[in-house]
Amino acid sequence: MDTSPTVILIVAAVAVALVAMLVATVVLFVKVFRTRALLREAGVPLSNRAAYWGALIYVVSPVDLLPDPVYLDDIGVLLLALRSLHAASAGAAAHLQDRERKGSRTRSTRPRSLGSP
Repeated sequence: MDTSPTVILIVAAVAVALVAMLVATVVLFVKVFRTRALLREAGVPLSNRAAYWGALIYVVSPVDLLPDPVYLDDIGVLLLALRSLHAASAGAAAHLQDRERKGSRTRSTRPRSLGSP
């Protein structure tokens, strides 16, 4: 077997790249998993929740677009799910802020009685 420095360097570079992709996949998976509670609280639409669950199923399923040593497809699916969830949560937050503003305007325009503070 040829163990020239070039072969060892190529094998090491490939190993580092695979470890980096694996770490990125795990980090993104943890971020997607932590958003589960936020989805319930924020009132995110069903389509965005389906994207979340679809990403989780795709990452753990043995069927991939690319072979498992290459995690680029898994990372891409997780990024799309996170982007979808981020947009949905921002929309839900804006909707809640609008409701709060409308509620505060109606309360402040109500005339107070003389006996109430």
